[in-house]
Amino acid sequence: MIRAIRTGQRTRLGLNALALLMVLLAAGCSTTPSSRYHIQNDRGPDGDVDLSHLKEPTPRKEPRSRGGNKSPYSVWGKTYYVMNTSDGYAEEGVASWYGTKFHGYKTSNGETYNMYDYTAAHKSLPLPTYVRVTNLENGRSVIVRVNDRGPFHGGRLIDLSYAAAKKLGYDKKGTARVRVEVVTEATTPAQVAHAATSKPVVTSAPTPTPTNSGAAQGYFLQVGAFSTELGAIKVRNHISSLLDAPVFVSKPETDSIYRVRVGPFVKEEEAARFLDILQRAAYPETMLIKRSLNNPSI
Repeated sequence: MIRAIRTGQRTRLGLNALALLMVLLAAGCSTTPSSRYHIQNDRGPDGDVDLSHLKEPTPRKEPRSRGGNKSPYSVWGKTYYVMNTSDGYAEEGVASWYGTKFHGYKTSNGETYNMYDYTAAHKSLPLPTYVRVTNLENGRSVIVRVNDRGPFHGGRLIDLSYAAAKKLGYDKKGTARVRVEVVTEATTPAQVAHAATSKPVVTSAPTPTPTNSGAAQGYFLQVGAFSTELGAIKVRNHISSLLDAPVFVSKPETDSIYRVRVGPFVKEEEAARFLDILQRAAYPETMLIKRSLNNPSI
């Protein structure tokens, strides 16, 4: 009889301990966030915030940050490449913004994100880079310092801080169609404004290197052929964000096809290296061709 009672007591004690453990686990799960961020959904600050006192950053030469410039890198199974240089970069696309959820956390280059600074995230520009972002819907513009990676949602070009989005007037709607242009080092506001508008994207073939022979040839990469110039320009702009090499649109007078090409390259080995990058970066049809340096459009 005594032995039976002790066995029952052990059974009840075991069940009670198990029940207590389940309660503790449930309590822990209810208080532990699902990610490193303290809130699940991003948003702006509570209430209206006066940002009229904020000054835009002055573009200046900075060394590449030790963090955030690894190339290639992968996010959610997709591979991205960091540009070797930002010179001449200009592209149009959709801008989003990020705020309270990420405020106070580290950016890709190791700095602390402050949603009240004029900063931005970009997938391929070197960190840091200064760019002018213009809202194509209302003409407003702002200079921001790119110090973070993203956005990794489909179809978005750049992610601005809350402050930058508010200045551009789209903080209430979430996204806007923008133009992004690299701004070089400047010492006065007038020089900054001029730098932002004086770097059009090249649409013609690069000037051939002078040679002693008119039949000199070089290596080119043909990324694709398009029936419209707009389609070719869009691809050219994207390729320019991936490679540190001349990218141009060629259109021979003999037909109406617009071809996106990269080059010229003096050595076939160098061209092959860029060929591998492009084929792995969503342009598998890219091919290596050899053309006259005097007329690379043919």
